[in-house]
Amino acid sequence: MKIDTIDRRILEIIQRDATHSIQDIGEQVGLSTNPCWRRIKRMEDAGIIERRVAILNSVKLGLGVTAFVSIRTNKHTPDWLASFAAGILSIPEIIECHRMSGDVDYLLKIAVADIAHYDRIYQELIAAVPGLSDVSSTFSMERLKYGTALAI
Repeated sequence: MKIDTIDRRILEIIQRDATHSIQDIGEQVGLSTNPCWRRIKRMEDAGIIERRVAILNSVKLGLGVTAFVSIRTNKHTPDWLASFAAGILSIPEIIECHRMSGDVDYLLKIAVADIAHYDRIYQELIAAVPGLSDVSSTFSMERLKYGTALAI
C-alpha cells in the first residue's frame, strides 16, 4: 500500500498518542472527520496500523528488572521451532522474542520484578523448551532511551 504525506502525518500523531479523536487528528492534518477515518481504516486494513495500545510503566507496576536473554540451540527442525514458539508464547513475562543472525539464535526481552522472579521464568523456559544448548542473560542497569514510535 502506498502512503502519502497526510498518511504519514496521521501515523506520527497516533503513534505518539492513539487517544486523539478522529476529528482532532483530521484537524491536525487538514482533513474532515470522514476522510481521516477512511485513511486510518485503510491503514488498519492493510496492516500498517497493527493495533492501538496503552504503554504501561513497568517500574510502577513492580516489573522494574529487564533481562535480555541470548539463546543458542542446535535444533532447528519445524517441530522444535513450534515447541519453542509455544513455550515463549506461554510465558507472559517474555515481552519480545527475535530470531537473530550471527552467533545468537534468539534474543528475548523479559520484564520481571526481581532476580528471583527472573529465575522462576528461566526455569519455566528451560522446562517448556527442550534442546536449548546455551542460555545467557544480561540485565539492564539503566534505560537510556525507550520508545515505540517509528521514524516515518
